[in-house]
Amino acid sequence: ITLEFRAFIAMAFVAPLVFALSTAVSAHDYVVKDGTSIEASLTGKPGDAAKGRKLAISRKKGNCLACHVMPIPEQPYHGKIGTDLNGAGSRYTEGELRLRIVNSKVLNRDTIMPAFHKWKGLHRVLKKFRGKTILTAQEVEDVIAYVMTLK
Repeated sequence: ITLEFRAFIAMAFVAPLVFALSTAVSAHDYVVKDGTSIEASLTGKPGDAAKGRKLAISRKKGNCLACHVMPIPEQPYHGKIGTDLNGAGSRYTEGELRLRIVNSKVLNRDTIMPAFHKWKGLHRVLKKFRGKTILTAQEVEDVIAYVMTLK
């Protein structure tokens, strides 16, 4: 069997598998612009601010209240480690918020804020969480939609 024939066979059988694997994660792909923002929506759909608010205050999902003061009077014990989110919709663009939620370590590698939508390059991840993100792409967009209402 010639080398060319082997290459043809490899492309015929392997290329569709590689394409299937890469498209399976395409919803998670994003481009960081100038090291400060992710301009494009992760889903191509607008976020739902009401769902985003629920995620932001959920102690099991977004848990923004653990570190940030927010205009959520019904929930006690807001954290004061992170930036006060009151007025954040006026201070940041959607793209800047998207980067902070997806992976704030791009902006500050020493931050304690988790990367809510990172699944690659992580270490010591429990097997059941490998390849998964804290928030889905749509949940990221929902949180952004909520925070943008905080003028």
